[in-house]
Amino acid sequence: MAVDAAASVAGARTGADSPHCAAPGAIRLPAVHLILSDAGCEALIAEYGRVQTLEAARALLAELRGVLLAARRAESPVAPTAATDTNIPALLAMLSDRLRDSNRSPLRPVFNLTGTVLHTNLGRALLPDSAVQAVAEALRWPMNLEWDIDTGKRGDRDNLIEDLLLELTGAEAATIVNNNAAAVLLMLNTLAQGKEVIVSRGELVEIGGAFRIPDIMTRAGAVLREVGSTNRTHLKDYDEAAGPQTALMMKVHCSNYAITGFTKSVELPELSPLAQKHKIPLAVDLGSGTLVDLEQYGLPHETTVRETIAGGADLVTFSGDKLLGGPQCGIIVGRKDLIAQIKKNPLKRALRVGKLTLAALEPVLALYRAPDLLPERLTTLKLLTRPAAAMRAQAQAILPVMQAALGAGYEVRDEAMMSQIGSGALPVDQLHSHGLAIRAAEGSRISNVLGMLEQRLRSLPLPVIGRVAQDTLWLDLRCLDAHQQQRFTDQLSLLQTPA
Repeated sequence: MAVDAAASVAGARTGADSPHCAAPGAIRLPAVHLILSDAGCEALIAEYGRVQTLEAARALLAELRGVLLAARRAESPVAPTAATDTNIPALLAMLSDRLRDSNRSPLRPVFNLTGTVLHTNLGRALLPDSAVQAVAEALRWPMNLEWDIDTGKRGDRDNLIEDLLLELTGAEAATIVNNNAAAVLLMLNTLAQGKEVIVSRGELVEIGGAFRIPDIMTRAGAVLREVGSTNRTHLKDYDEAAGPQTALMMKVHCSNYAITGFTKSVELPELSPLAQKHKIPLAVDLGSGTLVDLEQYGLPHETTVRETIAGGADLVTFSGDKLLGGPQCGIIVGRKDLIAQIKKNPLKRALRVGKLTLAALEPVLALYRAPDLLPERLTTLKLLTRPAAAMRAQAQAILPVMQAALGAGYEVRDEAMMSQIGSGALPVDQLHSHGLAIRAAEGSRISNVLGMLEQRLRSLPLPVIGRVAQDTLWLDLRCLDAHQQQRFTDQLSLLQTPA
C-alpha cells in the first residue's frame, strides 16, 4: 500500500502518466504543518482530533519517505530538483483512509448466512427491540441497580428479575451470573468444594472452546465421581456411589451431541427420589435452556426449565443468550436455601452481571408472559419459525443481483437447504430452509474459486458470512431480515471477481 501511495504521489507531482517516469530525487514531501494547515484537513481534525491526525500524518510521511529513499537507492543517481507540486490533496486522501481504518471498531455487524441461528462465534441470540431500547435507556441514565426505591436503602440486583424467573420456572429463588459456565462453576464451588459430585460418564460433555465438565469441577474444587458407562447408566450406579462425601448428584444436558443405539440414562423423575433418600441435592445443567414448549411453534421438543424443576431438580443452570433469546448470562434457579448459599459465595461478586445485562434480560423475560405472541416479538423464535416460502421468495429476488455481480465465472441457484438452531441446542435436529447455492461455472479455470469468493464476501463493508461445503458456497437466508435485504443487495456491486 505504501509503495502504491508513494508512486501515486510521485506521479501526481510530476504530471507523468507513470510514477516510473519520475526521478526519485524530484519528489519532495511537504512538511507536516503544511498538511495540517491545509483547508482540506479541517474535516479530519474535526472528526478525529488534532493529536491523532498529527500522529497519523507523521507516520504516513515517514512511511512514504522510506519508500522514496529505497527507490532512490535502487535507481541511478539523479540530480535533485525542487518539486513544483506537493500534491497535498492526494496525501490527505491517504491520511483519511488511514484514520478511518485505524478508528474502525474490530467488533462489526455482519450478515449471518451460515444457517446457524444461534451462532456462538457471531454473538448468539439477537435481542428484540424492547430489550435494545431498555439497554439504550440504561446507557443514558443512572439506574436503581442495587437501590430499593421503596425503602431508600441498598438492594439486591438479582431482585430486578427474580420474580419474573420464579413465575416462568416455578422455582423458589434465582440468581444471575455472567454465563452458564460461570453458573456451573459457582454452584459447584459453593456446594461441593472438597466433596464428590456424581455424574454419569455419558454426560461428561465438552462444549465450544474446550470447556469440559471434568475441568470445571477441578477448578471449582469439587471431586468428580463418574458412574455408569459412556452409553448406559442405571439408577443403581448412582445409589452405589452415594456416600458421606457426596455433595451433589448432577445431570448434564448433552447439548452438542447425541448417543444412539444401545443406550440407557436415568431421567429426573427416577433420580430425584433417590437423591431425596440420600439427602443429596440434585442439580441439572440444562445448557441452553428454554422457558416454553417449542413444539407449540412447530419446533422439536426441548426440556423446559419448568419441567426440570417439576421433575425434581433442586437447582437448574441455563444460558440467557441461547434458546431463551436474551443477553449473555447464566441463570441459576431452584431451592431457596441453596440459592442463598450460592449468593453468599465471594465468587458471586466476581461473576455477577452489570446493569446492561439486567436491562436486556428483564424485557425478554417479560415477553414470555404472552407465549402466543412470542414468535412475533422474540427475535430468536421469529428466526427459528421463519417460513421456508418467505426465504425462497427472498432468494429468487436476490439471485439475479448476485449473478450479475459475480459474472460468468459462477453459477448461482436458489435451493432448499437445512438450517440448525446452534449453540448446542437440539444438536441432531435441523430446520428446512432456503437460500443461494453458488458453484464454479462449468469450465472455470479460476483456482480456489469458492474460497476466493468467500473471502470477498467477508471483505464487503458489511461482511457476509456463509459456509463452504460439497463444492458449494451456501448462503442460507434464514437470518436475513427482510428490512436488511436492500442493504445486502446494494453492496453486491462492490464484489470483484476474476475475469
